[in-house]
Amino acid sequence: MAQDTVQQPTAAPARALLPLILPALVVGVGASLLFLGVSEAAEALQDVLWQNLPDALGVGRYSALWMIVMLTATGVAVGLVVWKAPGHAGPDPATTGLDAPVLPPAVLPGLLLATALMLAGGPSLGPENPIIAVNVGLAFWLGRRLLPRMPGGLWAALAEAATIGALFGTPVAAALVISEALAGRQLKGALWDNVFGPLVAAATGALTTTLVAHPSFDLHLPAFGRPGWGDLLAALAVASVAALLGMCAVRAFPYVHGGFARLRHPMLALPAGGLVLGLLGVLGGHLTLFKGLEEVGEIAADPEGWSAGEFATMTVVKLAALLVAASCGFRGGRIFPAVFVGAALGLCAHALVPGVHPAVGISAGVLGMLLAITRQGWVSLFTAAVLVGSPAILSLLCIASLPAWLLVTGRPQMQLREDGTPVR
Repeated sequence: MAQDTVQQPTAAPARALLPLILPALVVGVGASLLFLGVSEAAEALQDVLWQNLPDALGVGRYSALWMIVMLTATGVAVGLVVWKAPGHAGPDPATTGLDAPVLPPAVLPGLLLATALMLAGGPSLGPENPIIAVNVGLAFWLGRRLLPRMPGGLWAALAEAATIGALFGTPVAAALVISEALAGRQLKGALWDNVFGPLVAAATGALTTTLVAHPSFDLHLPAFGRPGWGDLLAALAVASVAALLGMCAVRAFPYVHGGFARLRHPMLALPAGGLVLGLLGVLGGHLTLFKGLEEVGEIAADPEGWSAGEFATMTVVKLAALLVAASCGFRGGRIFPAVFVGAALGLCAHALVPGVHPAVGISAGVLGMLLAITRQGWVSLFTAAVLVGSPAILSLLCIASLPAWLLVTGRPQMQLREDGTPVR
C-alpha cells in the first residue's frame, strides 16, 4: 500500500536571506532607540509632574487631590492631541493589538506625543501598542523609499519584531510572537527562513536596549527550589482564578468602551476617563498608577508588606483602571498593567495561604491574566517565567496554562472591531 508523504517546505538559499540582514539591523537599532527616547522623555516629564510640581506647590505627591487633578489634566492634554493632531493620533486603541496597521507618517508625531503624555500622567497602560505602530509606520515609509524592491510587508514584520525585542530586552518574546502569528498561515519555505529577518531585527533591538538601558524583568523573589504537589495545585488555582478575573474585564470592555463612545468627542471622553482613573488611584493608592512595571518590582520586593485585603484592592483597582484607560481613548498597550494585576493577585494568594510561594503566586497570576487580556499564549508563558528567573517553575507554568487557556479560548478578546463588537 502506498503511503502518503508529507512534502517538506523548500528552504531558501543563503543568498536570498543575506540581503535581509542589513535592513533588519538598521530597523532593530532604530526601533530600540525610538522606544528608549520616548521612555526617557516620559520619565523626565513624570518626575516634573509627580515630584517637582507638587513639591513646589506644597501638595502631597500622591495625595488624593493631586492624583485626581493630574489624571484629569492628563485626559485633557491627551484629548487635545487626539482632537487636533493630524490623523487624531491614530485609530481607536480599543481596535488595535500588537499587529499594528501601517499608519501614514503625518499621524505618527501625534501618536508619539499622546503616548508620552499618557506614560507621564499616570493612566494604567504601557507603551507597547503605540510604539510598535510608530516603528511600523516609520520603517514602512523609509524602507519603501530607500529600498523599493523589498516587499512592503517585510518592513512591518521587521519593525514589529524589533520593537517587541526592545520592549522585553530579549529576542525570545519576539520569536514567540512571530511563530504564533505564522502558525495559522501557509508558509512559503521553511519556518526559520520566514523568521530569519524578524529575528535579526528583534535580537538587534533587544541588544541595543540592553546596552543602553540595562533593563531587567527579574523581580529577585525568594529562591524557588524543587517544585512539589502543593506548588502545582497553587499554580493551577491561581492561574485559573487570574484568567477568570481577566475575562470579567474582557466581557465588560465593549460596554465600558461604548459608554465613553457616547460622549462623542475626545475632549469629553478622555478627561472623563482621567477623572475616573484619578478616583480609582485614590481608592487603590499610587501603586495602581502608571504602566505598572516599576510598581510590580516594589510590591514583589516585600511580599509580606501588605495584607491580603490590600493586595486584593490593588488587583481589582488596577484591573478597573486598565479597563477604563483602554476604553476612553488613551493611547497605550495592555501587557504591562496586566502584569501588575496578575502579580498583585498572586501575592494576595500568598498572603491568604502562606504556603503559596511568592514566585509561584506571581508567575501563575501573571500567566492567567495575560492569557485573558492578550490571548498570546507564548508571550504570556514567557513573561510569567522571566519575572521569577527560575527554570524550575517553567514546568508548573506549562501545566497551569492548560486549564487557564481552556477558560479563555474561543471567547471574546480585549480588542474591538470598528463597529464596537469584540474580536473572537
